[in-house]
Formats: sequence, structure tokens, C-alpha cells
Amino acid sequence: MEITPSNLEWREAYKLLVGSILPRPIAFVTTIDQKGVVNAAPFSFFTAICADPMLICFSPMRRGSDSAKKDTLKNIEITKEFVINIVSEDFVEQMNICATEFPAETDEMAIAGLTKVTSETVKPPRVKESKVHLECTLYDVLHFGEHKGAGSLVIGKVEHVHVADELYDKGRINSEKLKPIGRLAGQMYTKPMTDVFELVRKTNPG
Repeated sequence: MEITPSNLEWREAYKLLVGSILPRPIAFVTTIDQKGVVNAAPFSFFTAICADPMLICFSPMRRGSDSAKKDTLKNIEITKEFVINIVSEDFVEQMNICATEFPAETDEMAIAGLTKVTSETVKPPRVKESKVHLECTLYDVLHFGEHKGAGSLVIGKVEHVHVADELYDKGRINSEKLKPIGRLAGQMYTKPMTDVFELVRKTNPG
């Protein structure tokens, strides 16, 4: 099958992306608006950039009826702060509730029954149920397009990291105890730690 993206409607292009780039980690992002209302939303276009400076990024798309920016992005552009809460198996249902398109003034965490915890360096709260939190300030944001299917790249500088004690061992995070969730296409998710294998990188004999 040979496909030219420029000939596709945005939803068809989106299906190709989410069906090819997987499994994807989930950034469960908490932000706060100028009135103090907390927003929580998951994003699966999410990855690390570099370690020094410690930068991460995620991409909120525009796909609503009016192609408007998501509340998460609006809040970050105003306050310059957010928290990435890593999603584990034990609260994936609550995370999914927060994926609903609620009105801007809605506190998704309250509806989902999630617990707010004060952050160390930023105003948006952490999600207590998460075992790893990355407190971030806005490093840069880039916008691409103005229509449905367009999106933005939010780059955050990690200012503080919280890791549950039971996960932390000699500077490393125990993935088996974290039990992260990955995003697939459609309504499908995966539990990446249920079938893992080790593949040691080869050294160059020369």
C-alpha cells in the first residue's frame, strides 16, 4: 500500500500515525487556570527530548468542532507551568474519565475521584495516584496549522521529579513495579510489562 499524506483527510492521516507509532506512553498532564481551576488530561503524543537540560515534550492536537486549543494548552501558555503524571495500571480508568471533553471550568480530577497533591516547584497539583511526577515549566511551544488535525508541540523543562520510594533503586526506576500503560490505536491500550525481554546492545568489535 502506497499512501501520500497530503491526499488524506486529517482523520485518515491520524489513523495512520496512531496505528504505526505504538505503543505510546501517556502524559497525564495537570494544569491550573488563572481562577485556580485544575485541569487534567491525557496525551499519548509524548516523549523525552534530552537529559541536560532535562526536557520532555507532548503534542495536544486540535480536533474539536471549532478546532480551538485544548484547555491544557491554554493554561500552559498563560501560567507557564504543568505536571506530567505517569499513568499506571491501578488508575487507568480514572485517567480515561479525564479524557472526556468537559467544559473549561470542570475539575476533571474531582469527577474521576483522583487526589490532588501539592507540587514542590509549580502551582498545578500532582495526581497522588501516580507513582512518578515530572514538575515542568514551559521551555517553548510551537504551533503547526490552524485547522482540525493541526497541533502544538509543548516542550517542558523538568524542574522537580517525584518517584515513589518502592520504585526507586540506585538511581533507576523499577518498571515492573511502576506497571505503566501504553496507548495503541482506537480504544486499545497495552500493559507493556506483561511480556518483556532483554536485548543487550552489541559493542563494536573494532
